Amino acid sequence: MRSVYLDHAATTPVRPEVLEKMLPYFSEYFGNPSSIYKWGRETRAAIDEAREIVAAQLGCTPAEIVFTGGGSEADNLAIQGFALANQSKGKHLITTAVEHHAVIDTAKYLEKLGFTVTYLPVDEYGLVSPAQLEQALRPDTILVSVMYANNEVGTIMPIPELAQVCQKAGVAFHTDAVQAGGVLDLNVEKLGVNMLSLSAHKFYGPKGVGLLYHRKGTRLDSLIHGGGQERGHRAGTENIAGIVGLATALELANQEREETNQRVKGLRDQLILGLKDRISEVKLNGHPTQRLPNNVNVSIRYVEGESLLLNLDMQGIAASSGSACTSGSLAASHVLLAMGIPHEIAHGSLRLTLGRESTAADIQYLLEVLPPIVDKLRAMSPLFPEGEEKDV
Repeated sequence: MRSVYLDHAATTPVRPEVLEKMLPYFSEYFGNPSSIYKWGRETRAAIDEAREIVAAQLGCTPAEIVFTGGGSEADNLAIQGFALANQSKGKHLITTAVEHHAVIDTAKYLEKLGFTVTYLPVDEYGLVSPAQLEQALRPDTILVSVMYANNEVGTIMPIPELAQVCQKAGVAFHTDAVQAGGVLDLNVEKLGVNMLSLSAHKFYGPKGVGLLYHRKGTRLDSLIHGGGQERGHRAGTENIAGIVGLATALELANQEREETNQRVKGLRDQLILGLKDRISEVKLNGHPTQRLPNNVNVSIRYVEGESLLLNLDMQGIAASSGSACTSGSLAASHVLLAMGIPHEIAHGSLRLTLGRESTAADIQYLLEVLPPIVDKLRAMSPLFPEGEEKDV
């Protein structure tokens, strides 16, 4: 039985080159970066170099980078930190109905503190338009947060156009770019954003480390207190090995981005066509072309996503039904529901996300294994019409 990993949107393996770069900082170079002696200066130099590498990838200055414990913390620092630091200017925030829970739940928390939040609806493809955003702006709006690319359906938002609307109105703009890391252009000047979040484990770096880009002059309240690390934005001794790994992984991913995207996109399109050809009543979720090159999200009618995952796992295939952060829940995806997909169909969603090591043989194996699984589950479903012809 083959082992096929098709859940790269959930996490990716650490690249050997990244691990090799990290290893010395677990034992050989272990000093506290805040110390002034040699051991501390060595690790401080490693962090400074990593910050310069990251800044070069994002087209910003090193001082505009804050290293965090991951993408969720970066989102929290951007939204909560900005809202608390700037509430004297207004207490209205705007985000979308399809954000990652790191953004939506943070916005809901701020509502408990007296802020008001507008959750923009999306179209059938999961897109928000600049016109919608412009209409939602108010005199007391201080921050807009819209994800760069959706973690479930892969739809890419028109970030430069959305950011331009905010620039004209004098409103700060944040984008959760966690799914875009190493895949899309992250140049913050081209995007026009004030803040941008990333997480290393989405682009073949280590887990437990991320970053927030915040444009010079963007005021933030700290979430973690107790030290002056990260220029006062995040207390706590730095994760040196993780930071080194993040910078290495991002640099490598950006160097190979175009070549990898082109290859993976070909596999993605092959997979989409194969699913539609071999299984009846399959619907592609998300934008057909304006989507991440590695993302395939489909709704398969008359089957449940969790049952699909369990059966695929027994065949050595790792996939997801919705985002990894909510896959343990039986609730239908909030993203699919926001796109207007009926509850019963949203329950049959399957997310397949390819990676740099995915092959045509992996796709072929999935296309051989999945149709019989769907047939078996549909035969057990009371909703499947009797006498319905099944494509194999």
